[in-house]
Amino acid sequence: MKRVLPLSLTALLACHFSVAAENWPDYRGPTHNGHTSTSSLPLEWSEKKNVTWKTAIHGRAWSSPVIWGSQIWLTTATPDGKELSGICVNKDTGKIIYDKILFRIPKPQFAHKFNSYASPSPVIEEGYIYLHWGSPGTACIDTRTMKTIWTRPDFVCDHFRGAGSSPLIYNNLVVLTMDGADHQYVVALDKKTGKTAWRTDRSTDFKDLDANGKPKRGGDWRKCYATPIVVNVGGRDLLVSPGARAALAYDPLTGEEIWKFRYNNHSSASRTVFANGLLYINSGYSVAELFAVRPDGKGDITDTNTVWGTSGSNIPKKPAPILHDGLLYLCSDSGIATCLEANTGKEVWKARIGGNYSSALLRHKDRIYALSEDGKCTVFATGRSYRMLSENKLPDGFMASPAVSGNAIFLRTKTHLYRIDQG
Repeated sequence: MKRVLPLSLTALLACHFSVAAENWPDYRGPTHNGHTSTSSLPLEWSEKKNVTWKTAIHGRAWSSPVIWGSQIWLTTATPDGKELSGICVNKDTGKIIYDKILFRIPKPQFAHKFNSYASPSPVIEEGYIYLHWGSPGTACIDTRTMKTIWTRPDFVCDHFRGAGSSPLIYNNLVVLTMDGADHQYVVALDKKTGKTAWRTDRSTDFKDLDANGKPKRGGDWRKCYATPIVVNVGGRDLLVSPGARAALAYDPLTGEEIWKFRYNNHSSASRTVFANGLLYINSGYSVAELFAVRPDGKGDITDTNTVWGTSGSNIPKKPAPILHDGLLYLCSDSGIATCLEANTGKEVWKARIGGNYSSALLRHKDRIYALSEDGKCTVFATGRSYRMLSENKLPDGFMASPAVSGNAIFLRTKTHLYRIDQG
C-alpha cells in the first residue's frame, strides 16, 4: 500500500495537469492569469511558417477563443451588430462545426469604432459553453448536442461605447458584469437554467454629476470593461470586480458587498491579477494607474490596504499583465514593456517594443508573448533584464488574446483563427 498509493496519486496528478494543459476555458486560461503549463510552445511563426491551419471567421469581433477538448469556441457579430453568432471550430482540423445566429438585434446600441459588437469572450466547461455579448444577449449551448439550453436577452444596460466584460464561471453560477452609462451592476445566473441567482448594484459614488444632477459626458465616467476574478482570502472566496471609480469585492454565492477600493479612473479593461497575497488592480482610462492591494478587510479599504501604486505611460489600460517569480510584467497600450518588483512596484527595466496593444499577455516558462494590433507578436524573456527572443507577424492584427492547448498556440486575428505549432 505504501508504494501503490503514491503511484496512484502521481498518476492522478499527471492526468489533472494534462487536462489543464489541453483546455483553455477562459480568455486568460485555466487559472485566469495568462499562464500555461504546457511543455512547449512555438517561438517563431509567420504566414508561411509553423501554421498548421488557418480558418476565416466572418463578422467583426474582438472576443478571444476558448478551448475544451477538441472544440474551440468564439463569438462574432455583423459589423452593424444586428446579428450575434456563436462559432465552434475543430481544434485538430480547423473546420467550422457550428455557426449559428443566436440573437437578432433590430436596433443595436452604439459601439465605438475601436470596439466591436462581440468583444466579451466566452467561457467553457465540460459539456457547456456560455456565450455573451453584454446586455444584448447571453446563451448557454450544450457542446455535445449543439442545442441551445437557455438564453437571456433581457438585461438592461447601455454599454455606451460597446460591451467588453467577459463572463466568469463560479460553482453553479455564471457571473456577468454590466457597467454601463445608465446602470452598473453584477449579476449571477444559475448555469442550468439561466435564471438570476442574485444581482448587486454598484455602490460607487461616481462623483460625475453636473449642476442639474445629470452624469457628465453622457455617463462615460461610469463605464468599465473589466472581467472579475475569484480569490481565496483566509479560507473565504471573494469575487473581485473592478468597475468605474472603484473595485469591489463580493461574496460570489450571494452578491453581498464585502469591501471597496476607490480610485479616480473609469473604463478599465485590464484584468486584475492575484499572487503572493496581493491584488494588482488597474484603475482605468484617463491616467492609467496600477495598485497593489491587500484583499482582506471590510468596508472601504482604500487607505488601509494599499501597498503601493504607480502611474504613467508604461501602465496598460487594456492589456492584462503577467506575474512570475516575484516580477510583474506589463505592456502598455502604446507598446512599452515594463518589469516591476511585485512587492514594491520598483521598476526593474523598461523597453519600447513598438506598436499598439489590446491583448492580454501570455507566459510560457521563461517567455512572455505580447500581441499587437497590427499583427506583431514580440516574445521576450522573463528576468531582471530585457531580452527579445523573437518577433513574429501575421496579417490583420490582434485584438483578441491568445489561447493554448497542448503544445499549440491559437491566435485570432481580426479576420482569421490560426493554429500555430512548432515545426
